[in-house]
Amino acid sequence: MKAAAIITRIGAALLAAAGSAVAMANPQPWQLNMTEGVTETASRVYGLHMQVLWICVVIGVIVFGVMGVAMVRFRKSKGAVPAKWSHNTTAEIIWTVIPVLLLVAMAWPATKTLIFMADTSDSEMTVKVTGYQWMWRYQILNYKGESTSVNFVSRLDNTSDRTRQLGSGLDPADVRTGDENTYLLNVDNPLVLPTGTKIRFVITAGDVIHAWWVPNLGWKQDAIPGVVNQSWATIDKPGTYRGQCAELCGKDHGFMPIVVNAVSPQEFEQWLASQEAASTADATPVVAPSRG
Repeated sequence: MKAAAIITRIGAALLAAAGSAVAMANPQPWQLNMTEGVTETASRVYGLHMQVLWICVVIGVIVFGVMGVAMVRFRKSKGAVPAKWSHNTTAEIIWTVIPVLLLVAMAWPATKTLIFMADTSDSEMTVKVTGYQWMWRYQILNYKGESTSVNFVSRLDNTSDRTRQLGSGLDPADVRTGDENTYLLNVDNPLVLPTGTKIRFVITAGDVIHAWWVPNLGWKQDAIPGVVNQSWATIDKPGTYRGQCAELCGKDHGFMPIVVNAVSPQEFEQWLASQEAASTADATPVVAPSRG
């Protein structure tokens, strides 16, 4: 009984952990499937997922259906006698050829999608993402052929940070943005990106391994010290898309969310100009007034 209780508790803990991981990926209520995302990459990945899922469903129905028929119709209590044959060349050809064809049917579009995901050429914008314990630094290196000076750090928002402290007395349910509960999901400085623009991301880390993951973009990329990985995205729809560090990186791993605000190119250019103006103002030296 004690062993059963321990197993039950472990199972409940694993389910809770899985549930919290899904919650960090900004799901919809009762969402049971992958997100379709807001990029072509996400759409392709979702399509591959559904293709493989339905192949597995068909295989499962056939295999378990045959097993069920065999157990009911050919059980010992009905006088069934096992066959004595040990080899059937036709059967072996069939159950070898069919899986090979299924694997090819899955591997071909998957390989095409991987090649598509790796092609960062002709990008119109480059964003450098650097992971730290426990925050992200974003540098917009260039936009439409012109370099920029936008460089900022994005951390967990102050309200969530205060609420998560032991003994704070604050209720996580009260941390909201409009009608949405954003406890541990908001940041102080979100990454603003333009829609309809091919954006190249170069991703690295300054201390330990992190992983930059926004499910709606359709990919996850490791951030490794001394290594520069790259991915790309063209965001189709304006909106706020949330993500998380997806690589265990230390004690505050669960407190370094990602927020991407996708806006129209016109709005982005206004934001970019304001950020560059603020950066220039911060860099302007202060000259002390002369004493007459």
